[in-house]
Amino acid sequence: MQKSDQHPVISNISDYLRHFSDLFPEKPALLYPERVTYGELEKKVNVYSFELENRGIKAGTLTLVMVPAGTDFFSLTFALFRIGAIPVMIDPGMGIKPMLSVLSDMEPEAFIGTPKAHLLRLADPRAFKKVKTIITTGHFCFFGKRRLNSTTFSNYNKYPPYSADPDKMAAIFFTSGSTGPAKGVVYTAGMLKTQIEITRSRFNIGTDETDLCTFPLLGLFAVCHGNSSVIAEMDMIHPAKLDPAKVVRNILNFRCTQMFGSPMVLTRLAEFCLQNNIVLPSLRNIISAGAPVHRSVLESFSRLISANARIHTPYGATEALPVTDIMASDLFRIYSDEPHSESGICIGKPVDPLDARIIEITDTPVESWNDARLIPAGEVGEIVVKGQWVSPSYFKNHNADLISKIRDPEIPGNWHRMGDLGKFDPHGRLWFYGRKSQRVRTSDGTLFTIPCEAVFNGHPEVARSALIGVGMNEPGKIKPVICIQLKPGFRRTKKLIRELQDLGNSVLITRGISDFLFKKIFPVDPRHNAKIFREKLAAWASKRIK
Repeated sequence: MQKSDQHPVISNISDYLRHFSDLFPEKPALLYPERVTYGELEKKVNVYSFELENRGIKAGTLTLVMVPAGTDFFSLTFALFRIGAIPVMIDPGMGIKPMLSVLSDMEPEAFIGTPKAHLLRLADPRAFKKVKTIITTGHFCFFGKRRLNSTTFSNYNKYPPYSADPDKMAAIFFTSGSTGPAKGVVYTAGMLKTQIEITRSRFNIGTDETDLCTFPLLGLFAVCHGNSSVIAEMDMIHPAKLDPAKVVRNILNFRCTQMFGSPMVLTRLAEFCLQNNIVLPSLRNIISAGAPVHRSVLESFSRLISANARIHTPYGATEALPVTDIMASDLFRIYSDEPHSESGICIGKPVDPLDARIIEITDTPVESWNDARLIPAGEVGEIVVKGQWVSPSYFKNHNADLISKIRDPEIPGNWHRMGDLGKFDPHGRLWFYGRKSQRVRTSDGTLFTIPCEAVFNGHPEVARSALIGVGMNEPGKIKPVICIQLKPGFRRTKKLIRELQDLGNSVLITRGISDFLFKKIFPVDPRHNAKIFREKLAAWASKRIK
């Protein structure tokens, strides 16, 4: 696997693009839906950098970017990094009302987007009261706003990249809002650079990869790794609507060697390929994250690829990615030795040199690391992490910092509370047990979502299940309920309910669960369409369980 022998000196993320444009200017940075070489992309970034500066965007300008994945997205984002502006990336899939709420608090100073995106300014002008620069992309614009010039390359100059302080804010990436209000995660220049380098080394990414991009921000990393990117033919705002035939065609036509896909994406591709006797022999490096990746998904997708291909299932969050990593081949060996339904999901060992610990479960702030109670291996607690690619804070969100950050009085930097529960096994591997906020505290003890749901997910008619609590939100006054989403073609029957009850009674951790509800479609997160909105299920179930 080809790797660059020259390691560039990086003080600005856009330096990666300039480095690779110097090394191989004729190599495609983007292959689809249009072909753009590294040399052409570098030229466009320089043109955009000068034009954005002329429009009033400069170092430190908070710039909202709402442009779909493609040439303009990559060109604009790298141009913003090059001039030292701060791109703000928000997930439109969260919905208009939540989006306007967070933007009102953020107060962006510039707004670059498609004509459709600019309709947000009509929905709530107050959220954009600080915006001084408005730029429209695409083939037309309205309200007299000028369209960004993207065609003139003649007489271009190289824009001098802004020398970024590693500890200063370089970008803001919003969480999906799947477990509460979306939060703006501060990315420093040093954090971005370290994340790019650690993903390159951890996943053994060379410069000869052809990357299938199913998530725009990871497409930026592909350029920084020197790869050629195929923008997947799918709506990345609503990935659950993807047509697997089109994405499979992308992989086959361009012989993609690498891809990222949420468990939902992998599931849809595997179902389509297995039904149509299609294999994907060019893929050699698959990364799946965004939600727990269940064994059945890994087994199905493994049937499509060569025996030498690797499926990585890293664990992390917008605030810290990757935290751990493990390959499917290792998981298959582990699960053959572990009781499948009694434990959580193995998510591997922490990625060196990240520090990961387990602390006692509490819903209250932990101000100092000296106040945190560490939990020994084998016991379930909250996962906390600290390292060079962990975000130092949220943007203008003191309450989120208070509940999620722990100050370390001895070693500079904060510990980040993942909000997830897990335990270390004797081999130093981390097992994921679910979100802290979604644990169910009954009179008999605390139930964790992932191991409980694994019991019922084993039924051949169950697509997925969800543990929720119904009743007063106090320990001992909550009734555990299992919600069931059936596979297509199956329906609720008395026989099925008896079988689910027998399954629950066969395992100690689910023996006290006797209530089952059936829902045709579970509410899930918009970004990966894999994380279950158990809070919404609980509100729905509370009207049906007394």
